[in-house]
Amino acid sequence: MSGKSKFFYQGHASLRFTTAEGQVIYVDPYVGEGYDKPADFLLVTHQHYDHNVVGKVTQKPDCFVVTNEEALEGGVHQTFERNGVKITAVRAENKNHDPKKCVGFLLEFDGLKIYCAGDTSMTEDMAKMKAMNLDYALLPVDGIYNMDAEEASRCAELIGAKTTIPIHTNPEGFKIEVAKRLRCDSRRIVHPGEEIDL
Repeated sequence: MSGKSKFFYQGHASLRFTTAEGQVIYVDPYVGEGYDKPADFLLVTHQHYDHNVVGKVTQKPDCFVVTNEEALEGGVHQTFERNGVKITAVRAENKNHDPKKCVGFLLEFDGLKIYCAGDTSMTEDMAKMKAMNLDYALLPVDGIYNMDAEEASRCAELIGAKTTIPIHTNPEGFKIEVAKRLRCDSRRIVHPGEEIDL
């Protein structure tokens, strides 16, 4: 049975995507609800405590797990394809995040292209993304462990996604006033616990 692709924002950097065919993709489990759907894919951008609580996720027996280690095997950003879902690791880095231990992910499914930035500031990969015609970019904006909203706004323009969603607004929880500091025409604020059609 085919439905609509969906995004459920669990909070912080914890994301859940559901494909039109019902495959479930988790990225950086840590906070919030919505871990009840068994995972077909489980992605972890890096090993900081607020991104890798994989025990929250019920995994299907054949769940495909990609952490930063698999994503950076041999020191090279890897690409994975399975059951109509393509996962491409991309660079993520700043003073708090070593690019040898951190990645972002580009997800492709149902004709959609989605950039899950992980914990990062501006990277050289972002300049290449405009040509990809991304549908969504999810960017950290807290300005504490990541770039602030001003830098994220510049990244949003560089990336040129149709929709840009601010995440990772504060280590202590979702801060709407920080999310609103992201300035770009493509901004869409999604609150923790909210699900949208993609």
